[in-house]
Amino acid sequence: QVQLVESGGGLVQPGGSLRLSCAASGSPSSFYAMSWYRQAPGEQRELVATITPIGSTKYAASVQGRFTISRDNAKVTVYLQMNSLKPGDTAVYFCCAARGSISYWGQGTQVTVSS
Repeated sequence: QVQLVESGGGLVQPGGSLRLSCAASGSPSSFYAMSWYRQAPGEQRELVATITPIGSTKYAASVQGRFTISRDNAKVTVYLQMNSLKPGDTAVYFCCAARGSISYWGQGTQVTVSS
């Protein structure tokens, strides 16, 4: 069992930055691939970025070059650095830990990009 708690969301102006954190507890989360997803009102949840246990990363085309995912296995925390934010990035952001067919989700944190 893995528990995930996201933090760092908020209101930011277009062009601004935010850093989201996802603190994990329970089973050794260093064995899990960690991902950030987001869901805007009326939209399906979409994958934003993934980082594997060995540190390989993958990004959605819409955030490539603007967002950076990283993990600190000693602190069992995953981060999402979001730069050059756009109104289209407004959504609830969820952290996910996955290994094989098993996945765990956090409760989400709201990110709003607006002037």
